[in-house]
This record gives sequence, structure tokens and C-alpha cells, in this order.
Amino acid sequence: MKFQAENSEAGYKVSAHGPGFVEVNQVRYLQGICMGADTAPEPWGVEGFAALTADDFARLAGLRPEVVIIGTGGTQRFAHPSLLRALIDKGIGFEIMSTAAACRTYNILVGEGRRAVAALLVDPAAQP
Repeated sequence: MKFQAENSEAGYKVSAHGPGFVEVNQVRYLQGICMGADTAPEPWGVEGFAALTADDFARLAGLRPEVVIIGTGGTQRFAHPSLLRALIDKGIGFEIMSTAAACRTYNILVGEGRRAVAALLVDPAAQP
């Protein structure tokens, strides 16, 4: 799905997403990434949902957002609370949803000027 360009101060926004990819500012990523409006996309959760650790979430907390939007791939899956402890202890809000929903939500939040971070898992593209 492609997104319409929006006039915003956010430096990094999701420009498209689909099976096997997320695109930020017209640059395609084929594995999981995390980013903020002023934080360039970097690898996150590249081994998939089952391999996430508490350190992965502590890294997100270190970006000092007011909210973290977590995209868990094609379906919504919930992380164990022990993994989310770094966010909870720092009072950082978080929402967990499918990656498609997370892309839309992140764009809305940064478009409103919120200090949001997106952590987006990418499911491998289906092989024909």
C-alpha cells in the first residue's frame, strides 16, 4: 500500500508497506526496523517476533519516545510483559498491532508532532 505525501516536519515516515517490506521515505527495507521522526531507520527484530528480547525493547526506550508503536508482522501478536519491562518502567506508552496498522498509526502520530517510535517487523515475502 502506498501512502499519500503529507506536509509534515517529520523526517522519517512510512511511504509504503506490503508483504515482505516496509518503505520509509521511498527506501525499501526487507527486514524489521525501528525509527522515529528524527531517528533514521535501523535494523530491529530482524530474526522475527519469536526472537525478540528485553534488550530489543530497552533499545526502543533509549530513544526516549512518548509512545512506541510495535508492528508484529501480518498478524497482531502480544509480547510477554517481561519483554516490555523497559518501556513500562519508564512510563512509555506502547501499542501492539499488525505492521500495516502500525505504519498508519505511526504516520498519524508523527504528523501530529508526537514523539513516537515505530518498531516494525516484516514477515518474509511469500515465495511463488
